[in-house]
Amino acid sequence: MTKNCKHTLEFETDNNKPSKISKPHNHNMTQKNSAAGIQRYLVAIEYIGTHFSGSQKQLSCRTVVGALEEAFTKFIGQAVTVSCSSRTDAGVHALSNVCHVDIQRTSKRRPGEVLPPHEPSVVRRAVNHFLQKNDSDLTVIDVRCVPLDFHARFSAQERTYFYRLLSGPEPVSAFEKDRAWHVPEELNLSAMREACKVLVGRHDFSSFRAAGCQATSPIRTLDELSICEVIPSLYFPNTMDREQHNQDLNGCHSNSETVIPPPSSSASIDKGTTSTEDIGFGKRRQHRCLVVTARARSFLYHQVRLLVGVLKVVGTGNLTIPDVERILNAKTITAASPMAPACGLYLGEVKYDLPN
Repeated sequence: MTKNCKHTLEFETDNNKPSKISKPHNHNMTQKNSAAGIQRYLVAIEYIGTHFSGSQKQLSCRTVVGALEEAFTKFIGQAVTVSCSSRTDAGVHALSNVCHVDIQRTSKRRPGEVLPPHEPSVVRRAVNHFLQKNDSDLTVIDVRCVPLDFHARFSAQERTYFYRLLSGPEPVSAFEKDRAWHVPEELNLSAMREACKVLVGRHDFSSFRAAGCQATSPIRTLDELSICEVIPSLYFPNTMDREQHNQDLNGCHSNSETVIPPPSSSASIDKGTTSTEDIGFGKRRQHRCLVVTARARSFLYHQVRLLVGVLKVVGTGNLTIPDVERILNAKTITAASPMAPACGLYLGEVKYDLPN
């Protein structure tokens, strides 16, 4: 494995689209490239960011783009350039990041002969074949053919990030290591939701903009900033869930396919147990799992993690709602609370108006 450079400075999301990109494309050039057999593929990927030094390619560091380009090169036998829709820091995960790559399929038996482009399903299977030979923490989940003027970054209309927090005094499960931010204190969900109301909308987010941000303006429109409590990951049915499921099966006399019911409402969210409560030997006390959702067309550098940092301090009771308003209006990064760690951040979705 290549050296993992954790000091990387990558962007969680993207800055404003440069003016030169917004100019009309030369359709004659597009037709010329198409005639030459070049096909642009839009590729959706998921990855665990723990062992990546961010998404952008770097020398002597293992990155998402670097690993993806290596897999594509092994597949088609020539070097390619992968362009990502959203840049992520070291340790940040992705449920669905998107990139594009241009491929010209040529004959291996007759060099120089251009062949019809590969089907998207072939690209997906082949690239995953080479990715899985390594660390299996990066997977292609979808592939689509798009025109050559379709850009993974600049054609994106909206980006959604999720941030996971685990609240409770118990040590973090081995299955949750580097997958969430563990907060030992109890978090006040209602107070955090009130803080979200202050921060959502169009603002000058200079207080939530880390040093090194290359965006030309700190003004952003945060279309959604919400927080909810969810079932901890790796949820397994408890006794109540299993009994409810068996009752539903016994009461079903239809020959139609049985639909397994979701966990009962009382068990859907485990509120956790106190450290003194006896839950039986060998059973882990659950944390409360809170998920912050941030949705916008684009974000400033480290904006999401800085927002979560403030929400966490509100949840512990060390900041009030007027304090959040003061931080936002201060328009300086020095006013904000410490930034949330990378391990809890997930790029959830990149939205496009995809061509037919």
